[in-house]
Amino acid sequence: MDSLSGQTVFITGGAQGIGLGMARAFAREGANVAIADVDRDALDQAGAHLSTLSSADAIGVFELDVCDRTGFESTAKEVERRLGPVSVVCNNAGIRLPDSLPKLGYRLWDLVLGVNLGGVVNGVQTFLPRMIERGAAGHIVNVSSAAGLATHPNSTQAGSSGITYRTSKSAVIALSEALHFDLRAAGHPIGVTVLCPGLVSTKISTNSAVRGNLPPEERQLAGQGDATLARLGLHADTVGTIVIAAIQANQLYAHTDRTMIDAVTARNADILDTMPS
Repeated sequence: MDSLSGQTVFITGGAQGIGLGMARAFAREGANVAIADVDRDALDQAGAHLSTLSSADAIGVFELDVCDRTGFESTAKEVERRLGPVSVVCNNAGIRLPDSLPKLGYRLWDLVLGVNLGGVVNGVQTFLPRMIERGAAGHIVNVSSAAGLATHPNSTQAGSSGITYRTSKSAVIALSEALHFDLRAAGHPIGVTVLCPGLVSTKISTNSAVRGNLPPEERQLAGQGDATLARLGLHADTVGTIVIAAIQANQLYAHTDRTMIDAVTARNADILDTMPS
């Protein structure tokens, strides 16, 4: 897609963090921007803010839990009624919860996989049939993580993200790759990008702690983690510009930095070295 002006973009987790950074980038490109989030207060604030970057009738805010398939369907209908057919879908909503081995349990698995993977599946399944039926150019952006690229001791992020998070984000990469090649083989003019951000200044840990109903001491630790991200991470607006460039170049992979090179190289070497000759 060369131009995003006048196109309608739908972003989950769009009221804060990377989602809001993308929303600002799309608004500046002249797109109609619909943001969805579970946080009503953050939605209202983000909507008011985005309206300063674009006309108010080009911005829509929608309260949505990405695990709710019925809610996803009704939200999609309302978005397209108000802002027009969705051309770009950004499945961004995600959580990261502490899940060291003693703490692993079905509740954690279901919550993290439900949001991080299930939310992407629901976004794709809700909007892709509509996009295919229209036959127009479109794009799907699925947000994974640098932590999804490799789980290896050489990773600079080793130990920073647990089993459930890495599992979900690796699955998002596989989903995106498969979707990309299937759409291309079928001749549909719909691109796919999987975004694998490294450190970005967001409040993902704090917001995840609230979503996961963690005890106060773990919420405090989450806040400390977000303080580190604020100090070392990229600004979310920078990520937004990376996403815009990836869509315009029809780029399958998008990264925010090169910190995972050694880990990805080591992982691939381990795989190749154990294949039979």
